[in-house]
Amino acid sequence: MAINRRQLLQSGAIAALAPAFGNVAGLSAIQPAGAQTAPELPSELPWRHALSLFGDIKYPADFKRFDYVNPDAPKGGQLRLSPLGTFDNFNPVVSGVKGSLAAGINLIYESLTTPSLDEPSTEYGLLAEQLQRPDDSSWVIYRLRSEAKWQDGKPVTPADVIFSLDSFKKYHPRYSAYYRHVAKAEAVGDRDVKFTFDAPGNRELPQIVGQLMVLPKHWWEGTDSKGQKRDVSATTLELPLGSGPYRIKQIETGRTIVLERANDYWGRNLNVNVGRFNFDELRYDFVRDSTVALEAFKGDQVDWRTESSAKTWATAYDFPAVRDKRVVLEEFPNRSSGVMQAFTPNIRRDQFKDARVRRALNFAFDFEEMNKQLFYGSYKRCSSYFDGTELASSGLPQGKELEILETVRPEVPPEVFTTEYTNPVGGSNQAARKNLLEAQRLLKEAGYEVRDGKLVNAKTGSPLSIELLTIADEPAFERVALFYKPSLERIGVSVAIRSVDSIQYQNRVRNRDFDMLTVNSWPESLSPGNEQREYWGSQSADMNGSENIVGIKNPAVDKLIERVIYAKTREELVAATHALDRVLLWNHYVVPQWNYAKVRTARWDRFGRPAELPKYGASGFPEIWWWDAEKAARIGKRA
Repeated sequence: MAINRRQLLQSGAIAALAPAFGNVAGLSAIQPAGAQTAPELPSELPWRHALSLFGDIKYPADFKRFDYVNPDAPKGGQLRLSPLGTFDNFNPVVSGVKGSLAAGINLIYESLTTPSLDEPSTEYGLLAEQLQRPDDSSWVIYRLRSEAKWQDGKPVTPADVIFSLDSFKKYHPRYSAYYRHVAKAEAVGDRDVKFTFDAPGNRELPQIVGQLMVLPKHWWEGTDSKGQKRDVSATTLELPLGSGPYRIKQIETGRTIVLERANDYWGRNLNVNVGRFNFDELRYDFVRDSTVALEAFKGDQVDWRTESSAKTWATAYDFPAVRDKRVVLEEFPNRSSGVMQAFTPNIRRDQFKDARVRRALNFAFDFEEMNKQLFYGSYKRCSSYFDGTELASSGLPQGKELEILETVRPEVPPEVFTTEYTNPVGGSNQAARKNLLEAQRLLKEAGYEVRDGKLVNAKTGSPLSIELLTIADEPAFERVALFYKPSLERIGVSVAIRSVDSIQYQNRVRNRDFDMLTVNSWPESLSPGNEQREYWGSQSADMNGSENIVGIKNPAVDKLIERVIYAKTREELVAATHALDRVLLWNHYVVPQWNYAKVRTARWDRFGRPAELPKYGASGFPEIWWWDAEKAARIGKRA
């Protein structure tokens, strides 16, 4: 299960540092609301108020609120944020292939369920009040709340849910893969929608469809103010109709979007919403450069900042407002997710097809020296695709993991069974020289030789060249590329650095128009599942806009992904994930970079928060925070 589906809709292709099927399986089987073939409801099964992948559900059906919220949190105030980049689209359906989705869209639309932040992988009813499913998870029925309304007063219906599933499967690369095992969606009552899956046993599917962002069918099939028919397959800047706690109040195209809290929000008193959505306004002022964003924060033009640069965190936050405590610096532990962050080669291209070449690129990367020079020693190196969680493999495979790996032994590198995976270690001239010599040996073994001072393929004569693609909006990315470049050149690789704006970057990544990304990351939850197909599965490799950015097509990886998805117990899930991790590592698909187990934040001290934050919510900002008028008065007027 991925980190948060609604947040991922806004991540686009720039997943760093913090991602089209033709005939979609099952799409033709989706039936409209009111279909005459609706089956009878299996009344012998119990109705549930929540779903959990493994373990107990913390909150009973009659719970009043989540434990971690302040039920008396005041409503009011404006929160100012500064996302990087720009926006030209309010339509989440096409965010994977067209345009840049505006921030805050996940606060306008809602899903059938919503997660709690103090227990892993558990969802409670939002648009839906109850659900029903069999033990084999072959289908699920969601019952919509009678009071759920769109902001024009019309009810949310099964037809809206079916329309939304249809649209995402047809037009969004990530979700066409994510929902491809939904064989049929149909209305089975005035407020009941049933999802039937193509096979039993996929433990995640009932929850995955619950996370579906629901769109208003009647609005999308209507006409705009100019009398033109709306098109759910196209970008739009028409103000959307949502069902959520906020609506768009104001926009300046590409630069500013202001959301206002909807005072007539139908779900404001739901138990899952008590103590949440406390700000009257959320203002997003987009900036093109992280340096500009920092200066805007220091000048009190922005209220909250998440800092991704270790150098900036160490050197740029010594200014008067920090010293006199009007600005608070705080790090929050990240307990809910892991990550693989890496230099990311496009293995669809000939120079990266040989795993020995990719391994050589790892030996050319002196992480320890970069960490010292650029990052003040803040980071640890990623040694797993699930770095930072219990799902990361280590040592040699044994027990259940070994049993799973035996099923793919002929299809995986022999080192999977004999050698613990480790990254090369640098940090000194002697270590760096040793690593570069090993890189040269691997390149020679892969068929490269030096001719006229250039490293070329001995058979074709083609030079080994790499263009490192980076984002102009993020100077830190270019510093990383500039550090890596000399080491690659020392082993004979011809290197160019191409820095482009965020829009060009997204388009080039979506269209696979790159040699190697300087930085890319794949976030991982504590319960991985169907998203692994989209990250590493063969079917997504040739799908532009998917998160299989590397281009992995490996039958063994595909088989192990299925073992992860169909795991019946937590123990089996951990073992299968260890096995998948180990096989990915030993194929050397990427050059692992670094991870940091905390979220660095800076804020002007105008806000209140619950005394105890949820275990899996990091800061929980801004969802469960609020405007504190007394604090705001004490630190003075905004700039």
